[in-house]
Amino acid sequence: MSIRKVPDKWQSNVKAVKAVQVAFDMDEKVQQEIRKAAVDASLSPSDQIRMILGLPVHKKPKRPRLTVSLSPDDYLILGEKYALEPGQQLEIKRKLMDELIDFINNK
Repeated sequence: MSIRKVPDKWQSNVKAVKAVQVAFDMDEKVQQEIRKAAVDASLSPSDQIRMILGLPVHKKPKRPRLTVSLSPDDYLILGEKYALEPGQQLEIKRKLMDELIDFINNK
């Protein structure tokens, strides 16, 4: 078996590939407090943990976004809710965004 050199354009990713994710099973109250602190500091929970542990945190701003996974069945339900075809995923996404914004504005 031959050892291949990592292409130059991938060199910056070599460290990330070698990183190991560590999961913590902690009391729910501890987890909630870390998540709240992260939100208050506009950090991800993992960046908040890195800050607490005194590890470097990437200063590069990340694109803030919320995510949700939608199955084909979810698109059927949402299409019905918004009177759209399930295949109109972009339009369904727009309606979802509007509903989330309305949720915040009506709080």
